Amino acid sequence: MKHSHITLLIALGALLLCSCHKDTFSLNGTLTGGENKTLYLEELTPDGPLFIDSIHLDQSGSFKYRYKMPYRSLYNLHTTADNYAVLLPDYGEKIVLTGDYANLSTTYYVEGSPESVLLWQLQDYTNDGSRLIIELVDTTRHYQQLLADGLATEEQVRAKKAETDSIYRVAFETQQDYVCRFILDNAGSLATLIALYKPFNNRPLIAPEVNLDYYEAVLEGLQQSLPDNPHTVHFKNTVERLRAKVEQ
Repeated sequence: MKHSHITLLIALGALLLCSCHKDTFSLNGTLTGGENKTLYLEELTPDGPLFIDSIHLDQSGSFKYRYKMPYRSLYNLHTTADNYAVLLPDYGEKIVLTGDYANLSTTYYVEGSPESVLLWQLQDYTNDGSRLIIELVDTTRHYQQLLADGLATEEQVRAKKAETDSIYRVAFETQQDYVCRFILDNAGSLATLIALYKPFNNRPLIAPEVNLDYYEAVLEGLQQSLPDNPHTVHFKNTVERLRAKVEQ
């Protein structure tokens, strides 16, 4: 009888522990160069970023954190405004994140959360586009300097510009195709909202006045999978405004 009583208590304790964590996600990992530094976690709410907490890394650059989600949402883990990882946790997930503290956006890797992995894949692909833009800008500046130093002719500079412009157009179209496929392949995920607003060299890959159908596709997917989610409700209002604007 005593043994049964102890077993029952253990079972109840396990059940209670499960119920306490069912609406949370945990986040842990190690960042190179992050020894004794700080990460910042914010929710990307429909109305804008909402600061949640500071996460302090220990002397080995490791951290552990648990958060209770009021609803499914997007979260930004960052060191600075330009150095971040966007996460999309589900309830009960144990997310593991690694990378370099000083270059989080271009080096992070995530496991334990399928939709956060989707966002990592999106970020990893668009990072290639960002690196290409830097290379094209550097090439343009180099030839302009050669022209200024008398080491290149205007004809050579024009030819190089035509070449870099062509590379830029192809890169833009390639990035755009990837984002469009991402949206269609992952219908119903909040990750499609991040994809929808991805820029290329500060230029939107999917402009609503040209590609409103992709906004409609994102909304249709979210209304089927997360009809009452605040992100879906807010995005529905956004699409309605865009429809009215395009139809004018």
